[in-house]
Amino acid sequence: MSTSDSNSYVFEPAAPQGSGQEQVSQQIRDISEVPAIEVITTAAVHLMSASAVKLGLAAEENAEELKDLDEARKLITALAGLVTAAAPEIGSQHAGPLRDGLRSLQLAFREESLIPDAPGKGPGEKYTGPVN
Repeated sequence: MSTSDSNSYVFEPAAPQGSGQEQVSQQIRDISEVPAIEVITTAAVHLMSASAVKLGLAAEENAEELKDLDEARKLITALAGLVTAAAPEIGSQHAGPLRDGLRSLQLAFREESLIPDAPGKGPGEKYTGPVN
């Protein structure tokens, strides 16, 4: 595991050294050093990024080819569940931007969908309530 200048944690595989048990012990020690807030926000950012790609919002020329609304729905719903469950634990300083990103993805899904979902039935709305 290493840290960048912004004090953000990045997981890296342990370099082969010693026995398999020693490697596992080192990986456990590395994970134990990462604050929960970092793990939660990293997972949320990965879900947001994957959702954006599946909504066709990638900055690539083939963004439209990458679009898959069924997959986007699943990712956005998972993100909504994570953000909703984690918000009381991570505080408004961290939860606010995650909620904003989630809402933006939910609105983008509504715009991309050919058949609109009923209010409260869109991706993640069972956790967040209707988004409009």
